[in-house]
Amino acid sequence: MAERHVLGLSGGKDSAALAVYMSLHHPEIPLEFFFTDTGKELPEVYAFLGQLEGFVGRKIHYLNPHRDFDFWLRTYNSYLPSAQTRWCTRKLKLEPFKQWIKPSLDAGDKVYSYVAIRADEEHREGMVAQHENLIVRMPFREHGVDKAGVFELLEGSGLGLPKYYSWRSRSGCTFCFFQQKVEWVRLKETHPDAFEDAKAYEKNALEHGSPFTWSQGEPLTDLEKPERVAEILADFETRKQRELSRRKPNPLRVIPIEPIDIDDLYLEDEGGGACLVCHK
Repeated sequence: MAERHVLGLSGGKDSAALAVYMSLHHPEIPLEFFFTDTGKELPEVYAFLGQLEGFVGRKIHYLNPHRDFDFWLRTYNSYLPSAQTRWCTRKLKLEPFKQWIKPSLDAGDKVYSYVAIRADEEHREGMVAQHENLIVRMPFREHGVDKAGVFELLEGSGLGLPKYYSWRSRSGCTFCFFQQKVEWVRLKETHPDAFEDAKAYEKNALEHGSPFTWSQGEPLTDLEKPERVAEILADFETRKQRELSRRKPNPLRVIPIEPIDIDDLYLEDEGGGACLVCHK
Protein backbone atom coordinates (compact mmCIF):
# COMPACT_ATOMS: atom_id res chain seq x y z
CA MET A 1 0.00 0.00 0.00
CA ALA A 2 1.45 3.35 -1.07
CA GLU A 3 1.17 6.66 0.75
CA ARG A 4 0.77 10.25 -0.40
CA HIS A 5 1.31 13.35 1.70
CA VAL A 6 -0.42 16.51 0.43
CA LEU A 7 -0.52 20.06 1.73
CA GLY A 8 -3.00 22.55 0.32
CA LEU A 9 -1.99 26.19 -0.09
CA SER A 10 -4.43 29.08 -0.24
CA GLY A 11 -1.99 31.92 -0.78
CA GLY A 12 -2.62 32.96 2.83
CA LYS A 13 -0.30 33.17 5.81
CA ASP A 14 -1.15 30.00 7.74
CA SER A 15 -0.92 27.43 4.96
CA ALA A 16 2.32 29.07 3.76
CA ALA A 17 3.72 28.92 7.30
CA LEU A 18 2.79 25.25 7.50
CA ALA A 19 4.67 24.60 4.26
CA VAL A 20 7.70 26.34 5.79
CA TYR A 21 7.32 24.41 9.05
CA MET A 22 7.09 21.03 7.35
CA SER A 23 10.04 21.81 5.08
CA LEU A 24 12.20 22.74 8.07
CA HIS A 25 11.09 20.10 10.56
CA HIS A 26 10.03 17.17 8.38
CA PRO A 27 12.09 17.24 5.18
CA GLU A 28 11.87 13.43 5.13
CA ILE A 29 8.14 13.58 4.28
CA PRO A 30 7.63 13.64 0.48
CA LEU A 31 5.05 16.39 0.56
CA GLU A 32 3.09 17.35 -2.53
CA PHE A 33 2.04 21.01 -2.40
CA PHE A 34 -1.09 22.01 -4.27
CA PHE A 35 -3.16 25.12 -4.95
CA THR A 36 -6.71 24.91 -6.24
CA ASP A 37 -6.76 27.69 -8.80
CA THR A 38 -10.17 29.17 -9.57
CA GLY A 39 -8.71 31.45 -12.23
CA LYS A 40 -10.10 34.42 -10.29
CA GLU A 41 -7.29 34.86 -7.80
CA LEU A 42 -5.39 37.99 -6.85
CA PRO A 43 -2.10 38.54 -8.72
CA GLU A 44 -0.43 38.96 -5.33
CA VAL A 45 -1.41 35.36 -4.52
CA TYR A 46 0.35 33.97 -7.57
CA ALA A 47 3.44 36.06 -6.78
CA PHE A 48 3.53 34.82 -3.18
CA LEU A 49 3.12 31.20 -4.25
CA GLY A 50 6.07 31.64 -6.60
CA GLN A 51 8.21 32.85 -3.69
CA LEU A 52 7.02 29.99 -1.51
CA GLU A 53 7.83 27.45 -4.23
CA GLY A 54 11.38 28.76 -4.25
CA PHE A 55 11.70 28.34 -0.48
CA VAL A 56 10.32 24.80 -0.20
CA GLY A 57 12.22 23.71 -3.32
CA ARG A 58 9.32 21.69 -4.65
CA LYS A 59 6.82 22.24 -7.40
CA ILE A 60 3.40 23.51 -6.41
CA HIS A 61 0.67 21.67 -8.31
CA TYR A 62 -2.01 24.02 -9.63
CA LEU A 63 -5.35 22.22 -9.67
CA ASN A 64 -7.79 23.81 -12.09
CA PRO A 65 -11.49 22.97 -12.09
CA HIS A 66 -12.78 20.97 -15.04
CA ARG A 67 -15.32 23.73 -15.62
CA ASP A 68 -14.74 27.38 -14.75
CA PHE A 69 -16.61 29.91 -12.64
CA ASP A 70 -18.65 31.19 -15.59
CA PHE A 71 -19.91 27.68 -16.38
CA TRP A 72 -21.08 27.10 -12.83
CA LEU A 73 -22.62 30.57 -12.58
CA ARG A 74 -24.79 29.71 -15.60
CA THR A 75 -25.59 26.31 -14.08
CA TYR A 76 -26.81 28.01 -10.90
CA ASN A 77 -29.12 30.32 -12.88
CA SER A 78 -26.72 33.26 -12.59
CA TYR A 79 -27.18 33.34 -8.81
CA LEU A 80 -24.03 34.60 -7.14
CA PRO A 81 -22.44 32.36 -4.53
CA SER A 82 -22.91 33.47 -0.94
CA ALA A 83 -22.26 32.34 2.60
CA GLN A 84 -25.59 30.46 2.38
CA THR A 85 -24.88 28.81 -0.99
CA ARG A 86 -21.12 28.29 -1.32
CA TRP A 87 -21.22 26.48 -4.64
CA CYS A 88 -17.96 28.18 -5.63
CA THR A 89 -16.06 26.41 -2.84
CA ARG A 90 -17.65 23.09 -3.68
CA LYS A 91 -17.17 23.24 -7.45
CA LEU A 92 -13.92 25.20 -7.79
CA LYS A 93 -11.99 24.12 -4.71
CA LEU A 94 -13.21 20.84 -3.21
CA GLU A 95 -14.04 18.90 -6.36
CA PRO A 96 -10.66 19.52 -8.08
CA PHE A 97 -8.93 18.33 -4.91
CA LYS A 98 -11.07 15.19 -4.74
CA GLN A 99 -10.41 14.41 -8.39
CA TRP A 100 -6.67 14.88 -7.84
CA ILE A 101 -6.44 12.33 -5.02
CA LYS A 102 -9.17 9.97 -6.28
CA PRO A 103 -6.80 7.62 -8.20
CA SER A 104 -4.77 7.07 -5.03
CA LEU A 105 -7.82 6.42 -2.88
CA ASP A 106 -9.31 4.11 -5.49
CA ALA A 107 -6.04 2.15 -5.49
CA GLY A 108 -6.30 1.70 -1.73
CA ASP A 109 -3.46 4.09 -0.93
CA LYS A 110 -3.36 6.23 2.19
CA VAL A 111 -3.51 9.97 1.58
CA TYR A 112 -2.39 12.24 4.42
CA SER A 113 -3.68 15.80 4.11
CA TYR A 114 -1.89 18.45 6.19
CA VAL A 115 -4.11 21.33 7.28
CA ALA A 116 -2.98 24.66 8.76
CA ILE A 117 -5.30 24.98 11.73
CA ARG A 118 -3.35 26.65 14.52
CA ALA A 119 -3.16 25.70 18.17
CA ASP A 120 -5.11 28.86 19.13
CA GLU A 121 -8.07 27.95 16.90
CA GLU A 122 -9.88 25.54 19.20
CA HIS A 123 -13.25 26.36 17.64
CA ARG A 124 -12.26 25.12 14.18
CA GLU A 125 -12.22 21.49 13.21
CA GLY A 126 -11.01 21.47 9.62
CA MET A 127 -12.07 19.44 6.64
CA VAL A 128 -13.85 16.23 7.58
CA ALA A 129 -12.34 13.27 5.78
CA GLN A 130 -15.02 11.47 3.79
CA HIS A 131 -12.91 8.44 2.92
CA GLU A 132 -11.33 5.97 5.31
CA ASN A 133 -7.98 6.28 3.54
CA LEU A 134 -7.91 10.09 3.71
CA ILE A 135 -6.25 11.10 6.98
CA VAL A 136 -6.23 14.75 8.07
CA ARG A 137 -3.19 15.95 10.01
CA MET A 138 -2.93 19.27 11.89
CA PRO A 139 0.75 19.78 12.79
CA PHE A 140 0.25 23.28 14.22
CA ARG A 141 -2.35 22.05 16.67
CA GLU A 142 -0.28 18.99 17.53
CA HIS A 143 2.87 21.04 18.22
CA GLY A 144 1.37 24.18 19.76
CA VAL A 145 2.03 26.64 16.92
CA ASP A 146 -0.22 29.70 17.31
CA LYS A 147 -0.64 32.92 15.34
CA ALA A 148 2.57 34.40 16.75
CA GLY A 149 4.36 31.24 15.67
CA VAL A 150 3.00 31.64 12.15
CA PHE A 151 4.43 35.17 11.90
CA GLU A 152 7.77 33.94 13.24
CA LEU A 153 7.94 31.18 10.63
CA LEU A 154 7.18 33.55 7.75
CA GLU A 155 9.59 36.23 8.95
CA GLY A 156 12.32 33.72 9.68
CA SER A 157 11.97 32.20 6.20
CA GLY A 158 12.37 35.60 4.57
CA LEU A 159 8.96 35.29 2.90
CA GLY A 160 7.06 37.66 5.15
CA LEU A 161 3.36 38.18 4.53
CA PRO A 162 1.67 38.17 1.13
CA LYS A 163 1.52 41.70 -0.30
CA TYR A 164 -2.28 41.79 -0.33
CA TYR A 165 -2.30 41.90 3.48
CA SER A 166 -1.60 45.62 3.19
CA TRP A 167 -5.21 46.09 2.04
CA ARG A 168 -7.11 42.82 2.34
CA SER A 169 -7.60 40.23 5.08
CA ARG A 170 -7.80 37.06 3.00
CA SER A 171 -6.71 35.20 -0.08
CA GLY A 172 -9.26 33.76 -2.48
CA CYS A 173 -11.19 35.08 -5.44
CA THR A 174 -11.05 38.79 -6.20
CA PHE A 175 -14.81 38.96 -5.72
CA CYS A 176 -15.00 36.79 -2.59
CA PHE A 177 -18.30 37.53 -0.84
CA PHE A 178 -16.58 37.26 2.55
CA GLN A 179 -14.80 40.57 1.88
CA GLN A 180 -15.80 43.43 4.11
CA LYS A 181 -16.93 46.68 2.57
CA VAL A 182 -13.60 48.39 3.12
CA GLU A 183 -11.94 45.54 1.25
CA TRP A 184 -14.20 46.18 -1.73
CA VAL A 185 -13.12 49.82 -1.62
CA ARG A 186 -9.47 48.73 -1.54
CA LEU A 187 -10.07 46.29 -4.40
CA LYS A 188 -11.38 49.15 -6.53
CA GLU A 189 -8.29 51.20 -5.65
CA THR A 190 -5.76 48.38 -6.09
CA HIS A 191 -7.25 46.30 -8.91
CA PRO A 192 -9.91 48.42 -10.66
CA ASP A 193 -10.31 45.91 -13.50
CA ALA A 194 -11.17 43.14 -11.03
CA PHE A 195 -13.69 45.45 -9.35
CA GLU A 196 -15.33 46.18 -12.72
CA ASP A 197 -15.49 42.45 -13.45
CA ALA A 198 -17.24 41.90 -10.10
CA LYS A 199 -19.72 44.66 -10.94
CA ALA A 200 -20.49 43.01 -14.27
CA TYR A 201 -21.11 39.65 -12.61
CA GLU A 202 -23.36 41.30 -10.05
CA LYS A 203 -25.35 43.24 -12.67
CA ASN A 204 -25.97 40.08 -14.66
CA ALA A 205 -26.96 38.16 -11.54
CA LEU A 206 -29.43 40.81 -10.39
CA GLU A 207 -30.98 40.93 -13.84
CA HIS A 208 -31.54 37.18 -13.57
CA GLY A 209 -33.20 37.48 -10.18
CA SER A 210 -30.33 36.59 -7.90
CA PRO A 211 -31.23 37.31 -4.26
CA PHE A 212 -27.58 38.02 -3.43
CA THR A 213 -25.15 40.85 -4.06
CA TRP A 214 -21.41 40.47 -3.47
CA SER A 215 -21.48 42.75 -0.45
CA GLN A 216 -24.41 41.93 1.78
CA GLY A 217 -27.33 44.26 1.31
CA GLU A 218 -25.53 46.72 -0.98
CA PRO A 219 -24.75 46.49 -4.70
CA LEU A 220 -21.27 47.55 -5.78
CA THR A 221 -22.72 50.41 -7.83
CA ASP A 222 -23.87 51.96 -4.55
CA LEU A 223 -20.79 50.99 -2.57
CA GLU A 224 -18.44 52.73 -5.04
CA LYS A 225 -20.17 56.13 -4.83
CA PRO A 226 -17.72 58.74 -3.48
CA GLU A 227 -19.81 59.64 -0.46
CA ARG A 228 -20.27 55.97 0.44
CA VAL A 229 -16.55 55.26 -0.03
CA ALA A 230 -15.75 58.15 2.31
CA GLU A 231 -18.15 56.76 4.90
CA ILE A 232 -16.69 53.24 4.69
CA LEU A 233 -13.12 54.52 5.01
CA ALA A 234 -14.09 56.74 7.95
CA ASP A 235 -15.73 53.80 9.72
CA PHE A 236 -12.62 51.70 9.16
CA GLU A 237 -10.35 54.46 10.49
CA THR A 238 -12.55 54.69 13.60
CA ARG A 239 -12.14 50.96 14.11
CA LYS A 240 -8.39 51.29 13.72
CA GLN A 241 -8.15 54.15 16.21
CA ARG A 242 -10.30 52.23 18.68
CA GLU A 243 -7.92 49.29 18.45
CA LEU A 244 -4.93 51.63 18.93
CA SER A 245 -6.57 53.20 21.98
CA ARG A 246 -7.19 49.80 23.46
CA ARG A 247 -3.44 49.16 23.16
CA LYS A 248 -2.24 52.51 24.56
CA PRO A 249 0.87 52.07 26.71
CA ASN A 250 0.41 51.90 30.43
CA PRO A 251 3.42 53.14 32.46
CA LEU A 252 2.84 50.29 34.89
CA ARG A 253 3.05 47.66 32.16
CA VAL A 254 6.30 45.85 31.59
CA ILE A 255 5.08 43.88 28.57
CA PRO A 256 5.33 45.92 25.36
CA ILE A 257 2.26 46.58 23.26
CA GLU A 258 1.71 44.06 20.48
CA PRO A 259 1.45 45.53 16.98
CA ILE A 260 -1.94 45.57 15.31
CA ASP A 261 -2.24 42.86 12.70
CA ILE A 262 -4.69 42.54 9.84
CA ASP A 263 -7.01 40.20 11.75
CA ASP A 264 -7.49 42.75 14.54
CA LEU A 265 -8.45 45.49 12.10
CA TYR A 266 -10.88 43.38 10.12
CA LEU A 267 -12.23 41.73 13.28
CA GLU A 268 -11.87 38.32 11.67
CA ASP A 269 -9.15 35.79 11.09
CA GLU A 270 -8.77 34.80 7.47
CA GLY A 271 -9.81 31.26 8.26
CA GLY A 272 -13.31 32.38 9.21
CA GLY A 273 -14.33 32.52 5.60
CA ALA A 274 -11.70 30.43 3.92
CA CYS A 275 -12.34 27.70 1.40
CA LEU A 276 -12.39 24.26 2.94
CA VAL A 277 -9.54 22.40 1.23
CA CYS A 278 -6.64 23.97 3.06
CA HIS A 279 -8.44 26.66 5.08
CA LYS A 280 -5.81 29.37 4.88
